[in-house]
Amino acid sequence: MRLSTRGEYASRAMLELSLNWPRRPLHIRDISQAQHIPERFLEQILLLLKRAGYLRSKKGPHGGYHLARPPAEITVAEVIRVMDGPLAPIDCVSVTAHEVCPLEATCGLRWLWKDVRDAVARILERTTFADLARRARRLPAAGGIRKKKR
Repeated sequence: MRLSTRGEYASRAMLELSLNWPRRPLHIRDISQAQHIPERFLEQILLLLKRAGYLRSKKGPHGGYHLARPPAEITVAEVIRVMDGPLAPIDCVSVTAHEVCPLEATCGLRWLWKDVRDAVARILERTTFADLARRARRLPAAGGIRKKKR
């Protein structure tokens, strides 16, 4: 699996929204500044995540983006798949985008790539954005818009 910049930025945006869940929607500029993501690129990413059903948006001065579901119900794997497609390192071991390879039956590497796919998928599918937010709250503050829970 190769994580694209789009996948990385989507994960960071979802983390920022999770850190602020359920307090208030966040404006694009706030997410952009907190996570150091270019605003123009972030707009496209948030629109894709909204179309995929992970975000909702609200217009106006008290508007912005917020998660459509609690962060404990959204896995990192889901978001990565929306942005970057299958988690498999090569197509012949992909579950969702399998492509037949002429060497499939005799390839000595195929089982290694399948094990890699399974390990990556297992980690990303069991890690929610609530898990990431919990870990991030224990890190030293790096600026941004996060506020401590009371």
